[in-house]
Amino acid sequence: QVQLVESGGGLVQAGGSLRLSCAASGSVFNMLPVGWHRQAPGKQRELVALITSGSTTNYADSVKGRFTISRDKAKNTVYLQMNSLKPEDTAVYYCKLVWLGVEVWGQGTLVTVSS
Repeated sequence: QVQLVESGGGLVQAGGSLRLSCAASGSVFNMLPVGWHRQAPGKQRELVALITSGSTTNYADSVKGRFTISRDKAKNTVYLQMNSLKPEDTAVYYCKLVWLGVEVWGQGTLVTVSS
């Protein structure tokens, strides 16, 4: 069984940076693609960034050039480095993977960007 735990959220001023972490239990984690998603108040959850087991990455247009997703297989952790943050980045951020056809989500971490 795989469990995900996010951390690193908080309050930051516009233009600032945060690094989110998604730590996992289970050795299968390193063999799976992992995505960071976010959900802003009143909006649908959206995919922000994705990293494959081979560390190929993809980003939503809204965060390209500002966010970087990476993974440390020795630590069973995926990171989301967020730079040049904007108020519209305010959301609960979740990491997610799919294992045996089942979506596995973390509990989320809140990021608030003040203007």
